Amino acid sequence: MVEVSTMQREKQRIRKQIWEKMEKYEIATSPRPCYGKIPNFIGSLNAARKITRLEVFRKARIVYSTPDLPQKPIREEALRRRKIVMMATPGLRRGFILLRPDRIPPNRVSYATTVRGSLAYGERIAIPEGMKVDIFVIGSVAVTEKGARLGKGGGIYDLEYAILRELHVLDRETPIATTVHDIQVVNEEIPMSPYDVPVDYVATPSRLIYTHTSYPKPNGIIWDLLTIDQIERIPILRRLFGSP
Repeated sequence: MVEVSTMQREKQRIRKQIWEKMEKYEIATSPRPCYGKIPNFIGSLNAARKITRLEVFRKARIVYSTPDLPQKPIREEALRRRKIVMMATPGLRRGFILLRPDRIPPNRVSYATTVRGSLAYGERIAIPEGMKVDIFVIGSVAVTEKGARLGKGGGIYDLEYAILRELHVLDRETPIATTVHDIQVVNEEIPMSPYDVPVDYVATPSRLIYTHTSYPKPNGIIWDLLTIDQIERIPILRRLFGSP
């Protein structure tokens, strides 16, 4: 327990350091302040373009994305290229959402890739069985060049990934990408837990990092780390766990 607490404190220290720097140097953009959030940042569009130029993105048919603002240009570009975008409903309480380009007017693409817009234009699916995600795009607070990653805390994005692995919607070979500001790429070690999702590609406004990460990707849901309350609160977890 002490070891876990120490790891969590170290993770939070790194997050706080990043949030403070982004506010101090006015790198973070609206919504501000960025504390407790996946920060949007100056140059996020340039970072996003580096991901959309990747061959794995060009060939992708289904793009999964967490709903954060820095990754919004990636979601928009995916729809414009006639790809399907998959997102989770807030807190996974209503499963997942599919944004199909043929069901969204061209002048509503930008809105459709927001949380509210995705609920308006997306197709809600309780369990995305029989589908194959080709690239998983995730928001980050801090990353390393070796592929370690920190989210905003709470582990919801790690859980989204774990559920999709459990359903075989993605696998160990599915590339994971993130976009961050250069200041969010840290030189110190980020402690990684078994449920933490590492990244294969890190795009910043100035460069694209191929991490060749050696961190293992979670194989699925680690049930022992979830509380009964968490399982009961999220219908898809309840169903996978076998609860009535």
